[in-house]
Amino acid sequence: MVTSRIWFTSAQKAELWERWKQGQSILSISRALDRRNKTGVQRIVSLHGGIAPSARRRAASALGLAEREEISRGIAAGLAIRAIARSLGRSPSTICREISRNGGAQTYRATRADKHAWERALRPKQCRLACSGRLRWRVAQKLALQWSPEQIAGWLRREYPGDPSMRISHEAIYRSLFIQSRGVLKKELTAHLRTKRQMRLAKGAQSRTGQGQILDMISIRDRPAEAEDRAIPGHWEGDLLTGANDTNIATLVERHSRFTMLVKLARRDSATVVRAIAEKIGTLPEELRRSLTWDQGKEMARHKSFTVATDLQVYFCDPRSPWQRGSNENTNGLLRQYFPRATNFSHVSQDQLYAVALRLNQRPRKILDFETPADRLQRVLRRPIELTAPNETFAVLHRVLLAADVSRIHSGHAKLLSADISATNSIHLS
Repeated sequence: MVTSRIWFTSAQKAELWERWKQGQSILSISRALDRRNKTGVQRIVSLHGGIAPSARRRAASALGLAEREEISRGIAAGLAIRAIARSLGRSPSTICREISRNGGAQTYRATRADKHAWERALRPKQCRLACSGRLRWRVAQKLALQWSPEQIAGWLRREYPGDPSMRISHEAIYRSLFIQSRGVLKKELTAHLRTKRQMRLAKGAQSRTGQGQILDMISIRDRPAEAEDRAIPGHWEGDLLTGANDTNIATLVERHSRFTMLVKLARRDSATVVRAIAEKIGTLPEELRRSLTWDQGKEMARHKSFTVATDLQVYFCDPRSPWQRGSNENTNGLLRQYFPRATNFSHVSQDQLYAVALRLNQRPRKILDFETPADRLQRVLRRPIELTAPNETFAVLHRVLLAADVSRIHSGHAKLLSADISATNSIHLS
């Protein structure tokens, strides 16, 4: 049996998008609209990339249906064009063009003319990426390097300050990725976004629970003022990033520059975590060792041992207050682009962690006015850093800060960079 497609009315489409913006699922929307399955709703949402289309409105100066009815009646009464125009307060040329484009006086019908005018008003113009191949290539190239659209937009403003043709908003990039009917950027590029989603979703809130109690901890409220205003480098935020099978890595973010270091952990117990982070911090120059802010996780229960080993005081956030370590929380979100939740960190080497840290430290950040963390840290230190020991961690930091030869970077770095070049060269724009 063949069934005809049931089309959505304008009111149903408006309700569909309103429910979508409220965060309802496609299945819930389909049920609310009395649809037997979710295919129809899925098709509409996917076609627009999850972005509600703007409501169409008739221009205030355009002829309306009521005026067209008056024109039709004037023609039937045998009135001259100027008389009809005078009664409507319109120019005679406006009335003449209206009649001519709709078949002339003999076949003019108000309803049909109004429908045709509404259809003719659809004049979709090409987006900026469709008009500029040079800009399109730059955007696709940076997307393949896993830059976010906002980072790309900010970098373009800094890189081409005097060239308006090389400007684009991050929203325009997102729309070109999500709305494939534009035919500008290939859908495969969405895989390089941090979330890897292929359409826009409604924003939802997430909560996080606190962890255990720690003895003799010092509150974040006692942290020096210089750490709070981020004026001086050397104050760090830390946390654990969890993967599959209870595997973890430690993440350290410098508050002033957002410089990131990643530490491989064999286990999550406090002794292992404190020892690994102390070794990492110990490789830094003295001016980069001022304080460490952590949440109330039990992995930092031996914070006194850490302070003795590094001469670095640990300050603890309030329970369920991740915003007190905002830079670290944001960085952990960025790291999920490279290490999804299903990642087993026991299979990730320290060299691979170096490579990912290097990638983050060479990405421009909006909070730094699209300067990279490595450049910001190098600028504020104002002097070369001397290596005191052939430590691999510190060597990586030293190379980043002094922009040394890329060929000396770990093999993990080289493989990642090679993969980036291959991915970039393989992009073909629609």
